Amino acid sequence: MPEPRASPTRVLLALIVGQICLHACMTGVRMAAPLQALRQGQAAWAVGVLMGLFAAAPIVLALQAGRLADRHGVHRPMRIAVGLTVAGGLLAFAAAWLPPGWAQSQFVAMCLAAMLVGAGTNVGLIVIQRSAGRGAVDATELKRVFSWLGLAPALANVVGPVLAGALIDLGGFRAAYAVLLTLPLLTLAWVRRVPPEPPPRAAHGAPRPGSWDLLRTPGMRRLLLVNWLLSSSWDVHALLVPILGHERGFSASAIGLVLGLFASAVALVRLAIPLLADQLREGQVLAGAMLCTAAVFALYPFANSSWLMAVFAVLLGLALGAVQPMIMTTLHQITPHARHGEAIALRSMTINLSSALMPLLFGLLGAALGASMLFWLMGVAVGAGSVPARRIGAEIRT
Repeated sequence: MPEPRASPTRVLLALIVGQICLHACMTGVRMAAPLQALRQGQAAWAVGVLMGLFAAAPIVLALQAGRLADRHGVHRPMRIAVGLTVAGGLLAFAAAWLPPGWAQSQFVAMCLAAMLVGAGTNVGLIVIQRSAGRGAVDATELKRVFSWLGLAPALANVVGPVLAGALIDLGGFRAAYAVLLTLPLLTLAWVRRVPPEPPPRAAHGAPRPGSWDLLRTPGMRRLLLVNWLLSSSWDVHALLVPILGHERGFSASAIGLVLGLFASAVALVRLAIPLLADQLREGQVLAGAMLCTAAVFALYPFANSSWLMAVFAVLLGLALGAVQPMIMTTLHQITPHARHGEAIALRSMTINLSSALMPLLFGLLGAALGASMLFWLMGVAVGAGSVPARRIGAEIRT
């Protein structure tokens, strides 16, 4: 007697909760590790290196993770993802027990832990995004699925740092790492509810094309360019709002409120997209988001009060929050069904490479040109990107 088919809603819920647990471990360690390094007297550049390592390993392992997901479905790759993340958490926990005289060894161990945790979380993200997309029956359903799934990292970015901070205050870094490394184990428990996929049918006699051949897929390079511009917009906003707020003499709480309202607007628009999914067109939403982003960046330097900056942050959050569901929906429509994992991995590589390099570039340009000029330059680039974004809809229809 065949097993009853799992409810798509329950499967999606399992993937969302699984991603929250896995991602919260990473965000918690990413908050705790630099704080620990600073308390040990490490230089600011060393802390910057530590932060960058969370994104370094995902750049290298993304394509392998995508291929693994395409070959084996969700369960085996997720066990690898959880194993890497837990190993990183255990290494951070062990490093916290080293005596004060071993500060350099402790820092090296934390760097290795950052690479393991970053790699494991990214592998899990690729697997979960691929699996979530397989359950959708059409483009409208894809937009709904990825809107709900997009809430997971937003929630994890709250749960992880808040949990880590509370545990550090209550029991120190050892207690924080001990609890954080258990979160990925909950991911395994939730992902067990996802039914296994049948093995893919191999094409006999035909060599498997390389992952970089996906760049020849119509619309793929255009989509990755749009994705990179919009991802860089997140980075430039996160970097320049504190700088601009400091130049204007705003308090730390006012700057924090601006960033908090931005995150709230992102979550709000992702809650709204499932209700409007059948009326939204990917190319139009992406082009509109880029034009809105360009307009906000053009006006941001003129914000002389915190409330006006908050208004711009909300508008930007609404624009950028709508992007990820549209990017993922388009990605699933323009790539072969059997290679969704590799396509998601290519997108992941561009995002992690941008997150690793662009803040450094933005910092250098901001120091040389000023925050206002960098906002305007980024606005021009994003506005120009709306032209290829409009063509994405045509690629899907053809």
